[in-house]
Amino acid sequence: MLVDEVVFLLRPRGEGWVIDGTVGMGGHAEALLSASDASVRLLGLDVDPEALARAEVRLRPFGARVRLARASFRTLRAAAEANGVAEARSILLDLGVSSWQLEASGRGFTFQADESLDMRLDPTTVETAAGLLNRLTEAELARIIFEYGEEPHARRIARAIVRRRPLATTGDLVAAVRSGVPRAAWPKRLHVATRTFQAVRMAVNDEPGALRQALAEAPALLTPGGRLGVISFHSGEDRIVKQTFRALEPAGFAELEPSPLGPGDDEVRANPRARSAKLRVLERLP
Repeated sequence: MLVDEVVFLLRPRGEGWVIDGTVGMGGHAEALLSASDASVRLLGLDVDPEALARAEVRLRPFGARVRLARASFRTLRAAAEANGVAEARSILLDLGVSSWQLEASGRGFTFQADESLDMRLDPTTVETAAGLLNRLTEAELARIIFEYGEEPHARRIARAIVRRRPLATTGDLVAAVRSGVPRAAWPKRLHVATRTFQAVRMAVNDEPGALRQALAEAPALLTPGGRLGVISFHSGEDRIVKQTFRALEPAGFAELEPSPLGPGDDEVRANPRARSAKLRVLERLP
């Protein structure tokens, strides 16, 4: 998403490293490498082994210019050091999940298929979505659904989840949401379970915590003139990015635009998931 904007703002103008902290299917990485000088190399990180395997195939034409590692962007500095990267000209963090993970991974990210309630981006972590939903108290569930999903009926949904436990499949979660939200209050442009699924996925993977850790480490890895771009899909995540970027201004950093960039109409028509994408870019001043 926002590939043209990412290339325009983050393409290195000289020799050095790009770090794609969420390489996913390799789309942004491919575009950045294609638009850059042959002296530019890319370190791609991801916790999902299936995503890394797909990225490896896609980026194979770039040969030794690409290094892929199974690591979380929350440990950005350690991952960079482990792969011989002391500093980077550009760093990209594309938050959320890919279309492939939603539609074909079979891990329960989507309400459009009845799958096991997994939702782990890293399959080696312990707690699945089912484990979290069946363990937390009603109050804890309501907080997560409201805070991460911005769901106005979070309390009703949490109550329905507890009443219907144990939950095992995405169908179980959809049924709980449907029973918790009055039919007249179902949103017209979104599936009634969209916000709850987003919230549960973010909680299972501690996505806000990972973002905060990455933002604490990424700026120091940038070369003078280097740029950090973050694509978020959630107002809470965008708020974290905005506040972090503003706090870094006295330390010699500047956000390129005061407001985030969003997708154009053509991109939204081609991919409706892009409608909520927001790109912010921070530059380390020379």
